[in-house]
Amino acid sequence: MSDKRERSDLLKPGSMEEQLERHSTIQIYPQGYSMYPMLIPGRDQAVLTKAVPEELRRGDVVLYRREDGMLVLHRLCRIRPEGFYMVGDNQTELEGPLKGDQIRGRLTAFIRKGRRISVKNPVYRMAAGLWLFLRPVRDPIKKPLAVVKGWLKKN
Repeated sequence: MSDKRERSDLLKPGSMEEQLERHSTIQIYPQGYSMYPMLIPGRDQAVLTKAVPEELRRGDVVLYRREDGMLVLHRLCRIRPEGFYMVGDNQTELEGPLKGDQIRGRLTAFIRKGRRISVKNPVYRMAAGLWLFLRPVRDPIKKPLAVVKGWLKKN
């Protein structure tokens, strides 16, 4: 996505799904802060491929359509017989169960400051797995982490 017209076209109902069907891979600029700190709006891009629900694993980041029609990019937290349960990296509440036919795409990489980072990267996998494991205690540890991050940036 190199220009604003292309970005806004993907926001139209069905456009992302059509692009995934036609090209099997799309690159988008996620909006909102539900996937912070992994994805920051306006800076990071997400590379998505068409998802096959039966091949999804815990920890995958997926694009899905809510019942109200909104497209959401969140991490897969649980897979149960009744469906898939998702959570944003900046959230603690689970959403679900979602049906397989609500899932549209799966994150394969993201682009940060021009550098493409695969979800197969061992550092990414370790960090994502740890962050998912810490979901129940994220809220109490967010503030100390922000303080440490600010301190590291200064030094």
